[in-house]
Amino acid sequence: MDLTASGDGVTAPVARSNIVVQPWVPASILFAANIIWAVGATWDIQWHADVGPDTFFTVPHLFIYASAAIAGFTALAVILGTTAAGRAGRAVDPELGGPGIGVFGRAFTAPLGYLVASLGAAAFLLYGLWDLWWHTIYGFDAVIDSPPHIGLFLSSTLTSVGSVIVFASARAHHWGALGTPLSLGLLLVSSTVTALAVSQLNAGTVRWTTVVTAFMALMLLVTGAAFRAFGATLVAMTASVVQGVFWWFAPWAAHVYADAVGLPVRDNLRGIPVTPALVPLVLIPLGLALDLLLRRARPTARVLPTLAGGFGGAVIALCAPFQTDLIYGSRPLVVEVIVNTALFATLFGCAGGILGWGFGRMLRLAAPESAAAQEVRA
Repeated sequence: MDLTASGDGVTAPVARSNIVVQPWVPASILFAANIIWAVGATWDIQWHADVGPDTFFTVPHLFIYASAAIAGFTALAVILGTTAAGRAGRAVDPELGGPGIGVFGRAFTAPLGYLVASLGAAAFLLYGLWDLWWHTIYGFDAVIDSPPHIGLFLSSTLTSVGSVIVFASARAHHWGALGTPLSLGLLLVSSTVTALAVSQLNAGTVRWTTVVTAFMALMLLVTGAAFRAFGATLVAMTASVVQGVFWWFAPWAAHVYADAVGLPVRDNLRGIPVTPALVPLVLIPLGLALDLLLRRARPTARVLPTLAGGFGGAVIALCAPFQTDLIYGSRPLVVEVIVNTALFATLFGCAGGILGWGFGRMLRLAAPESAAAQEVRA
């Protein structure tokens, strides 16, 4: 593969490395790690809902921790490889995760995407140790939104963001251009797990799980719209496919595993998937609407992405009660709750729109034709 090494702000000539690894290989491994994480997290959350408490050593936890290990070792291997190539006077291929970042006084040269992924994996390890201590002290986990679990969710989200950057840096190739919206769609589904962190606040007049879900969804959909033509639609389609697969997989896996270990499931279960049910069912039409609204927006635009995000937040919030009725059965509609939730979802959607537009611009700049693989001192 081509590697880059920069010195004193001057980009070194691109040279051919003796390391025969194509950039798509570590990118694919990192993407596979994110899939493993999504499977394990969805399975684990469904277990808590359908079966109950668990211990630290379970099969869903094995998936979760294996994903972090795979992502961490992959990122570490790439960072060490690019560092060695840079010291040998070769150039780091800018398609290998984006521009090189000087780390620890430029002792290491880390491609941006793999640096972000490695930070997520390292944080995951620390929160994993906290989770092990938590189980040692308290035994079973009665709820999914324990403090170490929330840290694990956020760490995995950071690793997934690194994967998005890795694919975006190779957008000149078909696998990079397609992998970016695919990884964004997978991130959208898995990131809704963070909404469970605020589920205890739903007793008031605002459904904060809906607000946080709208914020995450809008940020990633607008990122797709800023990255490529009809990017939001592709992100929404990917997320909807993942949602459909997990809709079947989550209850099935939880019940099969419960039977395997000899534990009963809760009474009066309807087989409702927890995590997939959090994902809005209006993603595809909303993604298409965002693409149409933002198709003429300039890269430096601020107002239009903000308004588009607010519009999307309102749509998700207003459709949420109907989605709840469809999935969980008829429930009384409280006008005050609907209005307040829609208001906050609109405000958070505006923030998601402007942040997503900025993230999309950053992904475009991470591509070699825009970034030119300049090393940044960290």
